[in-house]
Amino acid sequence: MADGCRVSCASRRVFITRIPGLVLAAWVGADASAAEAMYVVTEMTGVDLDPTHKAFPIPSGDGVTIDKKTSVILVRFQGKVMAFNLACPHENTALRWKQAVGRFECTKHDSKYSPDGTYIGGRATRNMDRLKIERQGDTVVVDLSDLIKSDAQPAEWKAAVIVV
Repeated sequence: MADGCRVSCASRRVFITRIPGLVLAAWVGADASAAEAMYVVTEMTGVDLDPTHKAFPIPSGDGVTIDKKTSVILVRFQGKVMAFNLACPHENTALRWKQAVGRFECTKHDSKYSPDGTYIGGRATRNMDRLKIERQGDTVVVDLSDLIKSDAQPAEWKAAVIVV
């Protein structure tokens, strides 16, 4: 019995000591592949409706659409569509979508934001600025003149979404 315990106990110890590394590797791998599979990043120029309104097609799946010309980011995330200002609220540096980690980041001061624009960390002190949007059929109309700041207009910021 002592020899049997020595073999089975040693095997159990080796197995138990390797579990955290295996779980971490599986978790990190699944998280990165989920971020890559979930978000399609496209560049598109919206259709001008007037000087302050642009129309974009509603994205067919979760993803990020960037209109560099008008500094608009359109995001479909978890059944909602939101429009954001391309500039970081900290010092107006252009935000970038980091596919590998599934979030927006500011390259100037390392601010980080979730896909729905919620502030995660870095020098910024608030969420990404949203733009007022409305649905018209299969398009989203973005009001370029109505920048909504989460700290000054929390209710409006939260409401600036379209459920799809």
